[in-house]
Amino acid sequence: MPIYLSLEVPGWSPRTEADLQAAIDAGLLEESHRLDLKQALHATKGDNKELARDIASFAVDGGTLIIGIGEDKENRTFFLAPQPLKGLGEKVEQVARTLPDPPLAVVTKDIPSTEGDTEGDEERGYLVIHVPASPAAPHMVDGRYHGRGDKTKHVLSDADVVRLHERRRSTDQDALQLLQHEMDRDPVRHGNNAHLFLLAQPLAGPRDMLLRLTGDPQWGQRLNEFIAKANTRSLNEALYPNHDIVPSLAGDASRSYRRARGIAAASPDIGPARLFTSDGSGTRQTMRAIELQVGDDGGLRIYSSRLSDEVNGQQQIFAAAPVVKTRRLLALVVAAAEEAGYFGNWALAVGANNLKGKGAYNSSYGMFGPNAQYDADIYAETTTATWAELTTTPGAITRRLTGSLLRALGVEQHFDKALSDPAPEPAE
Repeated sequence: MPIYLSLEVPGWSPRTEADLQAAIDAGLLEESHRLDLKQALHATKGDNKELARDIASFAVDGGTLIIGIGEDKENRTFFLAPQPLKGLGEKVEQVARTLPDPPLAVVTKDIPSTEGDTEGDEERGYLVIHVPASPAAPHMVDGRYHGRGDKTKHVLSDADVVRLHERRRSTDQDALQLLQHEMDRDPVRHGNNAHLFLLAQPLAGPRDMLLRLTGDPQWGQRLNEFIAKANTRSLNEALYPNHDIVPSLAGDASRSYRRARGIAAASPDIGPARLFTSDGSGTRQTMRAIELQVGDDGGLRIYSSRLSDEVNGQQQIFAAAPVVKTRRLLALVVAAAEEAGYFGNWALAVGANNLKGKGAYNSSYGMFGPNAQYDADIYAETTTATWAELTTTPGAITRRLTGSLLRALGVEQHFDKALSDPAPEPAE
């Protein structure tokens, strides 16, 4: 039974107290580069910072921390030491999101003990903390970057920090190349409207990650059900009043097609060969051209033709469109990960073309003024996100992907609700 994280083994996830005891009895528990064991956490400022350093050190390559396992150092053995569970997971998440810089998202799981005192709502047990490999690593705590050696954490050298930043830049460059490929194959190449491109690509998934979806005999129905997961009431509430942006996947992507290495839902004007076919209505038709592609390998691509349109005689960028469609893409990423059982990292990108000289417009606020005009023709931004971030901080990810565009247009503050997440209580 492997007790570490890797691309092949996403992580050891004990489910019961018996799993923990079996690992101890078999001599499989050993602190390593990817596993740390602690008997207890104490509610002190010093302990919180020590926990933050542990989490930051694991964030470089990913790892697991288990609370409730004591160590007999003299005999070099471990033993079960169940701890009070009430508020323990919340405390760890608060520390991870407030003390490291940049903040971290972790995944916690309670394992109740079958023995011990549970009176007074003091259920006891164990807390498993999964720290995904962070795309923003290394993370700083108290002014120092932390990593992990064979068994213990340490302060990273300058060379280590440079190497990790270079690794991040390489991932970003790969995502930019994928984004450029999508922009080069824009199916609607005429007109003055700006177009929007979004993509998500799993960084360590198998090539047939979503084949159960794309190869299903009822793939068209499955695709409609998949799209519905990005149009939930809770997400619409988070995006309100800009939740209904034309064109939309739910309202306009009414046709299902086979594509090379995947499937697609698209508006009727983007046909089987992904060729745009005008019905003679002119540029107004291009307002509703939209497509979602789902690859066998888990890759997701969204194309939308209407990022701008003529409003009161001027071409205006619909500033809400990249925010809304990015949030919906992230919901689809979560759905794809759950479908495939893949909980690794994703490369994400947002791009747009035909922007230069266009101002910002929002149906809720109208034009934002003549000074809010974009001065470049192309926008492209990338980031990488962990499973924990995707499920807990989609607003922050959306801000990373769209914030630069919104700030250049002078409208970022109007979308704070969609670009934010519930704030954790600060940890001392």
